[in-house]
Amino acid sequence: MEAAADPVERRILLAVDQSGSSWGAAREAIQRAVREHASLIVLIVIEPHNLHLPGGLHRRVDQERDRLESGALEIVRAAREQGVRSTFLIWEGDPADAILEASHAEQADVIVLGSRPRTNLRRLVLGSVSSQVARLATCEVVVVPA
Repeated sequence: MEAAADPVERRILLAVDQSGSSWGAAREAIQRAVREHASLIVLIVIEPHNLHLPGGLHRRVDQERDRLESGALEIVRAAREQGVRSTFLIWEGDPADAILEASHAEQADVIVLGSRPRTNLRRLVLGSVSSQVARLATCEVVVVPA
């Protein structure tokens, strides 16, 4: 008698931006990964136009990458402590577009991301990243409020 083939492992894509809403979304994604025996892919997106600091200064892309990578590693460590296979990715570009592209590239079954209150003009005019992802994704999307 042949053994049943292992089911394909579910893949959860967690999109974080290191804001306050990121840790709530991270907790939700890790708990879901534990329940579903899924792997976790932590995605951070660097927005090149968001590298401006007050006073006309600029952060270099490598500085921003290092800052975001350390936050992603914290989430990966927390997931691994719970027995979840986890890794992280860094993409550059528009956050909504990058999340959607990464979900396709990584064959994600679920996208988890945090939601922040709308506070700036860009969000009011263009809509939030979470609403764009929820509207356009081809897989399940879980939006965790801040």
